[in-house]
Amino acid sequence: KNHGREWHQKGTDTTVNVYDFESLGDGKAVPYGVYDVVKKKGFVNVGVDHDTAEFAVESIRRWWSSTGTVMYPPATALLVLVDGGGSNGSRNRLGKKKLQDLANEIGYSIQVCHYPPYTSKWNAIEHELFSFISINWRAKPLVSLEVILELLNHTRTRKGLTVSAIKDTNTYPTGIKVTNEEMEQLNIIRNDFHGEWNYVITPQHE
Repeated sequence: KNHGREWHQKGTDTTVNVYDFESLGDGKAVPYGVYDVVKKKGFVNVGVDHDTAEFAVESIRRWWSSTGTVMYPPATALLVLVDGGGSNGSRNRLGKKKLQDLANEIGYSIQVCHYPPYTSKWNAIEHELFSFISINWRAKPLVSLEVILELLNHTRTRKGLTVSAIKDTNTYPTGIKVTNEEMEQLNIIRNDFHGEWNYVITPQHE
């Protein structure tokens, strides 16, 4: 199913099911987007497994290794604005642990700012990236992963937005627990202003 209406020449329309059931599908696609507010570039990591905190951080890592390092070679820190719930949840222990692993890998501090509850609709990624993705693929049945990637990679706007999308076939199991001892080992510096939402994760080898 894909919302929207699109004009077709008579006889070229596509027949789809009235209802979608996961059991009838050949698989699923989980898009995780990264939007660069400076360069106005979008990156979408399309997973095929669960939408977990590990998947979210892996998506950020893939953006940084493929695009971020090219766009910002002199960078010494990374600022990430994310939602406050779901796989980006501010209380998600696994997300913080995986961000620590990412900070260790890239050697930079990662400043994390979660949008407060009920405010994620003002996140720039919704208005500047996913809204245009929805326009580009409106009414086009998302029948395969290849179709999804093709539509994502061809999303453009007159104001310069471009989108790149890649496939992520990794598995991301649910139910992974992070112990209190593991949390105590993380290098997390909480900001004075709402430290539960705003904090810096520094590399552990510094």
